[in-house]
Amino acid sequence: MKGVVVKSTGSWYLLRDEEGKLHRARLRGKFKLKGMKVSNPIAVGDKVEFDVETTGEDTAVIHKIQDRENYIIRQSTHKSAHAHIIAANLDQALLIVTLVSPRTSFGFIDRFLVTAEAYDIPTIIVYNKTDMYDDEMREYQRQISHMYDQIGYKSLAVSAKTKEGIDEIEQLLHGKTTLLSGHSGVGKSTLINLIVPDLELKTSEISDFSDKGVHTTTFAEMFEVDKDTFIIDTPGIKELGIVDIPAAELSHFFPEMRERMNQCRFNNCTHFNEPGCAIIEAVRHNEISLTRYESYLSMLHGQDNRK
Repeated sequence: MKGVVVKSTGSWYLLRDEEGKLHRARLRGKFKLKGMKVSNPIAVGDKVEFDVETTGEDTAVIHKIQDRENYIIRQSTHKSAHAHIIAANLDQALLIVTLVSPRTSFGFIDRFLVTAEAYDIPTIIVYNKTDMYDDEMREYQRQISHMYDQIGYKSLAVSAKTKEGIDEIEQLLHGKTTLLSGHSGVGKSTLINLIVPDLELKTSEISDFSDKGVHTTTFAEMFEVDKDTFIIDTPGIKELGIVDIPAAELSHFFPEMRERMNQCRFNNCTHFNEPGCAIIEAVRHNEISLTRYESYLSMLHGQDNRK
């Protein structure tokens, strides 16, 4: 049988088969230690092949993980040498950020965007809690939106409280599998409840399943909005470490740098202090945002501006 992983609680997974039925499943042992430097061999969104066991408990065993189209990955918070796959096989991501209560840093936003660029996942920045903005803050948000819009990232201002922008989010989600991510406290769950008001009914079986396993908040969970629309909610991310992107390739995942790289004097330019660097010149002439360039340098030098 074939299915999609919709939830993980450690060693057990919840699968939705092609007919929409849910199955509790575990991974066949030989897959667990296969030299993969990830803390989770299977992620929400993975397409798998499985067999239903004949024990009478409606459990299944996963025997094959199909190739991933893409995925979002981060450094594992528990194993420093490992990575953690947040979700797989995505059509797009919505990065939920807030400029107040709590404030999302540019470092965090840019690290997420770089990761999404590296794995070909289109990302839209959603500014939540606009009901808390005064006129000055609204203007600030417009300036930030303009900065990201210039390099190809769409953005949307929303408020779960006043329902500003909710219709637009629903239109963006339609017919796609979308990852929702961001810091804790940015209002992801509230937004999801507005978008899918009957979510509790649709996830009752998942809630029952969670009670049977070891509940953990380190894994994502997929919800069905309608037949062809799915959203993947992620636990609030405190930090986002870059994974498997060599320093020499980092600038490839900044669109505004990528389009200028062939203009540098040296082919191996790191855009830090080399003479004849087109990126540095673009920053000096305000053609590349200083904020984005500072994020690039912090990633290049392994500094921690992730929060």
